[in-house]
Amino acid sequence: MTAEYGMVHGRFQPFHNEHLEYARKAAERCRRLIVGITNPDPSEVSPESTSLHRHLTENNPYTFFQRLQMVLGSLRDEGIDPHRLLVIPFHIHEPAKWRHYLPPSERLVHFVRVFSSWERAKVERIQAAGYAVEVLDPGIKKGIEASEIRRLLAAGDQRWRQMVPEAVAAVLDSLPALDSGIRRMD
Repeated sequence: MTAEYGMVHGRFQPFHNEHLEYARKAAERCRRLIVGITNPDPSEVSPESTSLHRHLTENNPYTFFQRLQMVLGSLRDEGIDPHRLLVIPFHIHEPAKWRHYLPPSERLVHFVRVFSSWERAKVERIQAAGYAVEVLDPGIKKGIEASEIRRLLAAGDQRWRQMVPEAVAAVLDSLPALDSGIRRMD
């Protein structure tokens, strides 16, 4: 299938190698790729019953702009044509806002990887809003957790570098370290 627009989305706290693989696979299935960065505004983040940690401040240390830099740099380095790429804020908790950010549903396929009940809930939410969904790599197991990258950063353990694209490491290296060791800039 080659969709006119394909979309991937995530918090990308931070963007890591499996996020890059996810975006690359979606880019192979569409003419234009939209990357939606969820939780773009910390004041608008809502708790989710299927994922109790996603809304917590400590699990969202990077700003929309920092994540935008991570995504754009990583996809550029991956060789994805920037003319085929759009990066937008994506309010996953507010489907009523989507029509203001996305192309019409008949021109867009959402690509999702399903690891847990949270992703299954997202698939249902996207479909209920009238969008097509294609599950990429059904049954795949998550290998990298952003929370582990943040833990390694906080501990000063450089193994986090193996889990992120070089462009992400450059962004993280440019940020001041907090007391916890996690780099963040508000």
